[in-house]
Amino acid sequence: MLRLSEPYRASLAGSLDELREHAAPPRAQWRRWAAVGAWACLVAAAGALAYLAAERAGIRSLQQGTLHRLDIYATGLRSELSRYEYLPQVLSLSPDVLDLLHSPNDEALRREANVYLETVNAHAQASASYVMDNAGLTLAASNWGQPGSFVHMNFSYRPYFRDAMGGQPGRFYGIGTVSREAGYYFSFPISDAGRRIGVATVKVGLDKLDAPWANSADKVLAIDRNGVVVLSSVPAWKFRSLRPLSTQTLQQLAQTRQYTEAGELTALDLREHQPWSGGAATVVQIGTDAPRTKAGNGGFGPDLLLDSRPVDGTDWKLIMLSDMGPVHAFARTAALVTMFALVFLTLLVLFFQQRRRIVHHRLAAREALQRAYDELEHKVQLRTEALSEANYHLQSEVAERKRAEEILKNTLEDLVQTGKMAVLGQMSAGITHELNQPLAALRTLSANAVVFLERGQPEQVDLNLRTICQLTDRMGQITSQLKKFARRSGVELQSVLLADVIGDAVFLLGQRIREERIQLEQQIEPGLCALCEGNRLEQVLVNLLVNAFDATAAGGAPRQVRIVAQRTADGVALEVHDNGPGIAPEVMAHLFEPFFTTKEQGRGLGLGLAISAGIVRDFGGLLRATSSGALGGAAFIVSLRNNNNGNGNCETSNDRPPSA
Repeated sequence: MLRLSEPYRASLAGSLDELREHAAPPRAQWRRWAAVGAWACLVAAAGALAYLAAERAGIRSLQQGTLHRLDIYATGLRSELSRYEYLPQVLSLSPDVLDLLHSPNDEALRREANVYLETVNAHAQASASYVMDNAGLTLAASNWGQPGSFVHMNFSYRPYFRDAMGGQPGRFYGIGTVSREAGYYFSFPISDAGRRIGVATVKVGLDKLDAPWANSADKVLAIDRNGVVVLSSVPAWKFRSLRPLSTQTLQQLAQTRQYTEAGELTALDLREHQPWSGGAATVVQIGTDAPRTKAGNGGFGPDLLLDSRPVDGTDWKLIMLSDMGPVHAFARTAALVTMFALVFLTLLVLFFQQRRRIVHHRLAAREALQRAYDELEHKVQLRTEALSEANYHLQSEVAERKRAEEILKNTLEDLVQTGKMAVLGQMSAGITHELNQPLAALRTLSANAVVFLERGQPEQVDLNLRTICQLTDRMGQITSQLKKFARRSGVELQSVLLADVIGDAVFLLGQRIREERIQLEQQIEPGLCALCEGNRLEQVLVNLLVNAFDATAAGGAPRQVRIVAQRTADGVALEVHDNGPGIAPEVMAHLFEPFFTTKEQGRGLGLGLAISAGIVRDFGGLLRATSSGALGGAAFIVSLRNNNNGNGNCETSNDRPPSA
């Protein structure tokens, strides 16, 4: 019997398999091609899903950074506008302005008002400040001595004039019909004896924002309620609309002459569409100046992710356009990696299948080695499972570490954002608290002036009006100092006479002292001075006195408050004592923390002592609380340095104005 050797038998088996494959029926070949087609569709579908998932993740990551930068731009714009909100109201209180409105033909009064507006405008660094009568005719302006002066110009067609005459502060952005320069307008009604006699207006240029926005890599723009671009990091987009304006809107803009000097408000060639991954994101394309062709994207620029947010206090909206190129590139890379991974896995599976076939043929040819081969195959399988399990654990650890890093990154970003919001909250609350007492004094003096006017006492009316002017100037100084305090800037220390500071503080609270019958004692050493800033020390003293008045209001005994100013071994001490219930030990530990207060809800923010302690620290001093041995209540002690002459007396004259 003829016996074939092992190599010949293996070759013969392979030849028989090839003959069987070539002799396969057409139905089997069709099934094979159908499987290949299904596999190709599966790879394409996996690539598409990977592209959509990666695109959505890229958009989400891009939006996080975009919204953060939008908050920064919005805060900067709002801060620039808020610097001038109060200025028209200040102008409306000026005696020079009121006199001119009562006698509009008096050239001497017109010159005094012009000089006053020019001085205020120079200090405020605004574009222009001017006053109009109730017909919209400009009587005085800060640019009265310049070409293109606003004097004798009528602006009754402007919305900010109509709003002010209606009794509401006006706001308006537009291009000046005289100066040909864009600006933001603030207006405030001027009233006398319940009758509106004019409007005070301040124009603010926003040129300070153009340079930073133009140098930024972001495409950011601000639009008004009509969709017209008023500010943009791309100069060519300024004074263009996002969409074609309606006829009614164009007629309204023509009546107000808001953008008359800008020419035609042509619309940007804007095309919106949703990303392939869906979601709430908006992707836009802006047309280029190049001729459109069938190739490329039809004359449109690259995809841009659009994010927006409103600007508080205005009808504007900030829009940021972020390039979607990196997102698309990331999505394409993810799709290609997924498809290549599936192809590799498929080839790996086919390789193992082919290998099993070869092994099967070899086992058929080598029956003698079957047991050894099975054992070897079993060991390979065990080793493969061990490696797969180890690889799985390794991937799990890597994924867990990536999640932990992402959580840490998000936590740090949240902490930075929370710190920034806290600083902004302290700034707004501080301004409200610091201006509360001067505003109350202004209201009281205004009411007294009306009473004196009815009684026919012009000397008292004149005195009250002059005092109101001084308090208005002092409010300007207070806001300036609060801005410096919020930025933690340095304090210019000088030798201040404490008697003047105490006199001014007591004057501001004099009405309350008289109405509530508070027994106020003063023990002040004559000629005693301290190194500080007078206006800010006055605010600290007013806050301490108000707290002392509130503390003595609960008891039935006569209310007593004592102010003591005396020399100490280290300098000088300013003390405020009261006969109230005192400070509990559990409250003492949290007394100077922000937003901590023992007053009823609605009567305090809990920021007065925290701000006062910060002011005293800027002076190089210390504010502390203790029990009053003299009156039995609480005592707040402000320790300050003297002028280093050894006795605490003033060596030079103080520039601080005397108390009224």
